[in-house]
Amino acid sequence: MTYDPVYRVHLDVLDKIGKEEEDMMAEQRKDLVALFRNICRVAPAATQQFIKGLIVTALSSAEATVEDVEVTLTLLYRLGEAVSEEEIRTGSGLLGELVPMLLSARFSCHSHRLVALVYLETVTRYIKFMQENVQYVPHLLAAFLDERGIHHQNSHVSRRAGYLFMKAVKLLKAKLVPYLDTILQVLEDVLGQFTSMDWANKEAKLSSSEDGSQIFEAVGLLIGIEEVSPEKQVQCLTALLNPLCHQIESLVMGAKAQGLEESSPRATSLLQIVVALNMVTKGFNERLVMISRPTIGVMLKKTLDVVLQLLVSFPNVRPLRSKVISFLHRMIEILGISVLPCIPIALRQLLVHNEAKDMVDFLVLVNQIICKFNSSASGILEDVFPTIASRLSVILSQDAFSTGPAGNTEEMRELQELQRTLYTFLHGMVTHDLSAVLLAPTCRQYLETIMQLLLFTSCSHKDILLRKACVQIFVKLIKDWCTTSKADDKLPGFRVFMIEKFATGCCLYSVLDKSFDLRDANTLVVFGEIVMAQKVMYERFGEDFIVNFVAKALPEAHCPPELAEQYYQKLQGNDIKAFRSFYQSLIEKIRQQQNGSLVFR
Repeated sequence: MTYDPVYRVHLDVLDKIGKEEEDMMAEQRKDLVALFRNICRVAPAATQQFIKGLIVTALSSAEATVEDVEVTLTLLYRLGEAVSEEEIRTGSGLLGELVPMLLSARFSCHSHRLVALVYLETVTRYIKFMQENVQYVPHLLAAFLDERGIHHQNSHVSRRAGYLFMKAVKLLKAKLVPYLDTILQVLEDVLGQFTSMDWANKEAKLSSSEDGSQIFEAVGLLIGIEEVSPEKQVQCLTALLNPLCHQIESLVMGAKAQGLEESSPRATSLLQIVVALNMVTKGFNERLVMISRPTIGVMLKKTLDVVLQLLVSFPNVRPLRSKVISFLHRMIEILGISVLPCIPIALRQLLVHNEAKDMVDFLVLVNQIICKFNSSASGILEDVFPTIASRLSVILSQDAFSTGPAGNTEEMRELQELQRTLYTFLHGMVTHDLSAVLLAPTCRQYLETIMQLLLFTSCSHKDILLRKACVQIFVKLIKDWCTTSKADDKLPGFRVFMIEKFATGCCLYSVLDKSFDLRDANTLVVFGEIVMAQKVMYERFGEDFIVNFVAKALPEAHCPPELAEQYYQKLQGNDIKAFRSFYQSLIEKIRQQQNGSLVFR
């Protein structure tokens, strides 16, 4: 169960050989771990006594090997998996001795990556012990913050320690408030290193989920705890935010003079600063910063203003733009309505040199704005909608519906993702009382294109859930734009379009097509929406709908007159379930009559 000492160096630097050995050991230990768990359950006291003996031996010997210490800590970790959370919290059995022993442990080989990592994972496994034994919180903090954790010489260990410390903060929260000053003081150098301007020899991989930024999240979570006084929060946040904002301003000034290359150290530093700021804000919520502690809201708003300079100055640096968008998402969530004045400038900058993937990110952001602010976002939406529509009409003019070999290319997948996001965006607009934006003078010219796209998708798109979204959009537009009186319709011609194109094409011929599988659960959901659409059209369009659908469309689809009459009777009733059931049987009967030969036209 122990590693071969011959791989010790490889496991420390984690090169290719070390990684292979680590993977192999994990595989080999699977059966042994299962066996050990069973032993823990059958003989818990004996198992704990055995592990205690191993730990005492490892701590008392200056000659304890990496391999022996690693397996000792691994057994203690696995013991934590076998016992209940309640046993960990109360320290039952020998756990009341083992956990304090673990927290104060400093092994002679603690500098080795393998030992340091399993030590931190094991400490994390027993964190709930501190919930009822708060006297050991300082020992826990030391384990995470000193050279055994965040200040470990190995970057893999220090980054992992930052992530695990963040998890500890989430769990213990208020119990850590008395140690806030100490924590910030100890972390000061690490926080500064993360956003250092000298990235030439930086080992950090920015794509990693553990890049060191979790320390900022942990600090943000600590400062954001409501048990921290307002004065203390402002003091700590000022000390954290001001240097980062000054760094941005300094870097922007230099980049404006010399230009900003995407892969340059300056661009990377800016990117990391925005990541750090984003992580810090995870400790705050809208209620705290806008209601109970508004001073913090003002500070975060000023920080947002600084970050948005990056969009204005460098809209074409894509990695940086992506991080700024993430930060803007966060600010919308916690600053609420106060962020609205900043949004138009940001959106205009984000529309510069957009490709399909960029438009997806942009529409996701706009959709968040819609969902967060509802009709309050109408002015912003009117401002950007024409640009969105014209840009999308160009990008989506390519065949985003392709199902052939070309449909498998990365470019085609991006177009299809953009199309899905577009429907989410339109769906968000109409369900958040913003359909009037489409009727604005600057937006009307795009209505024909949008309606045709929605019609095509609702009738024949291969993604059945997109069809559902489009049907729902049409139903909401009918309710918003049409009344029982033609004279009061908000969009001339829309009523005729819905009766002649949508009702016939989507509500009848698309469901008659054999590809519309009424045995499929998702298809039945869409069918339910189509049935509801007919009820809404009858309520709003009345006799006009009946004349076109019952007297014209159904007979053309070879529906027997008696079934058409029954359809009319059911449509007039109040039982939507009965109408749905009847319409499904009607479709199936027409299909049988046509022997499956009718094809959607």
